[in-house]
Amino acid sequence: QVQLVESGGGLVQAGGSLRLSCAASGRIISINTMGWYRQAPGKQRELVAQIIIGGTTYYADSVKGRFTISRDNAKNTVYLQMNSLKPEDTAVYYCNAHINSMTAASSYWGQGTQVAVSS
Repeated sequence: QVQLVESGGGLVQAGGSLRLSCAASGRIISINTMGWYRQAPGKQRELVAQIIIGGTTYYADSVKGRFTISRDNAKNTVYLQMNSLKPEDTAVYYCNAHINSMTAASSYWGQGTQVAVSS
């Protein structure tokens, strides 16, 4: 059974910073793409940032220059450093990973962590 466990969300004032973490566990052989999505109330879930196994990254235009995604392959963990936070960054943030396990290759989701940015 593969699981993704997120941590690091919370309430912060505009201009502040938060760091999200997502650790994958289980019978994992390898992890390809890891990423962060977010969903604000009344809106569709959107891709925020993504990092592939080789280190190439992708960022949504709305977070470029403010957010940094990184991964520790030895720990099967992905991070999202969020700086200069804005009220419009308020959302539930979900970790996603494409994992090759002992039983299957599949896309997995974390349970979500709330990020709230006050003005």
